[in-house]
Amino acid sequence: MADGPGRRADFDDFVAARSGALLRTAYLLTRDHQLAEDLLQTSLAKAWFAWGRVHGEPEAYVRKIVVNTYRSWWRRRWHGEQATEVLPEQGEADRTDAVATGEDLWAAMDRLPRRQRAVVVLRYFEDLTEAQTADLLGCSVGTVKSQTSKALAKLRVDPALAGQTDPTTPEEAR
Repeated sequence: MADGPGRRADFDDFVAARSGALLRTAYLLTRDHQLAEDLLQTSLAKAWFAWGRVHGEPEAYVRKIVVNTYRSWWRRRWHGEQATEVLPEQGEADRTDAVATGEDLWAAMDRLPRRQRAVVVLRYFEDLTEAQTADLLGCSVGTVKSQTSKALAKLRVDPALAGQTDPTTPEEAR
């Protein structure tokens, strides 16, 4: 496809139609609204330059760019301490609000290693198959299965989720 108005219109239509879903994926990976927006913007800029080579499913192509960009960011980004002048107050939060909004689940997800979090997001929030997830992450289906198993095992024993029941567990086993 030539670089011109047709290419630009196709890309603009795609962004208008699918940016919400792609932003949700970026947010689930980063767990930060501003980082998710930056991740999506960077990914869409990369997609723009490759748009002429995109055939078939453009959303799958762009989603792969989002995941690969996220992977490269987590390799480069330093996640250490942030210096502040004033220490925050140490208060106890009301746990009922956390349960009502699902904050316990997100706190547990934040404690997962990034690769395991990416597998859980792609498999359970984006509803991708093991093969699609493996393709996006550039690994084997076996790796997706093992990372999923490890992530779910960690979530089952996470202290934030310890008091909640597992809906997949039979009633008599509870």
